[in-house]
Amino acid sequence: MKSLKKQRRIQILAVAAVALALATGLVGYAMRDGINFFRSPSQVSEAPPPPTETFRIGGLVEEGSLVRGQGETVTFRVTDGGATIPVAFTGVLPDLFGEKQGMIGTGKLIDGTFVATEILAKHDETYMPKEVVDALKEQGVYKEPVN
Repeated sequence: MKSLKKQRRIQILAVAAVALALATGLVGYAMRDGINFFRSPSQVSEAPPPPTETFRIGGLVEEGSLVRGQGETVTFRVTDGGATIPVAFTGVLPDLFGEKQGMIGTGKLIDGTFVATEILAKHDETYMPKEVVDALKEQGVYKEPVN
């Protein structure tokens, strides 16, 4: 009788371990496309990611670089004060998007140009995404907002 109980416990633990490993694997597989790493323009210029990697880039839209092309295509340059990366985006930009404003884009670096699939912009005069603030502080060009 004792050995039967012991054997059942071992079987239950083995099944639970396999189920846990399977669940962990499925969660990791499901999240593989949802995890995008943030990079500043300086990090992208120092170590360009492969064209297959989706990542986020953030900084300030460089003054004088915003060009609205045919249809919904927009090109501009994003900078953190240390480096500048050209960006191409096809779609509708957020209402508050503009030059010298903070932004974060999601996309891929293709032939030296960041091809964005999504652009996020600040939502009021003082807000700037934390990643962008950190990147600008690292380059020494961040100025605290005046309230």
